[in-house]
Amino acid sequence: MTKKRKQYDTSFKLEVVRMIHEQGLSARHVSQSMGVGLTAIRRWVTQYKAELSGQRGIGNPLTAEQQQIRQLEQENRRLRMDVDILKNRPHGLPRPLCIETLASTLRERGQWPTASWRF
Repeated sequence: MTKKRKQYDTSFKLEVVRMIHEQGLSARHVSQSMGVGLTAIRRWVTQYKAELSGQRGIGNPLTAEQQQIRQLEQENRRLRMDVDILKNRPHGLPRPLCIETLASTLRERGQWPTASWRF
């Protein structure tokens, strides 16, 4: 029987990290009192310290600023991909109103995707 992995809310993780960082409690003490694994708490503390120093860190972001940065990075990647699709459209196709229109037009013509397209 496999154990199901617990998932914790970001606000809970941030609360645990602040107990250690601001109140000076030990990770072991917080681990025992909150019922969370010591390794997970240490990983959250490392993530939090990385975010405070302006680095990206590993895993899901804990601070609101890092969450917003990740969201904007994801949107930026999606928009760049849309621009690449529009730049590499086959000759003779009209400029579509949106990416979905281009994709459906290419699918209808049997031209989606081609090897010359970059993703």
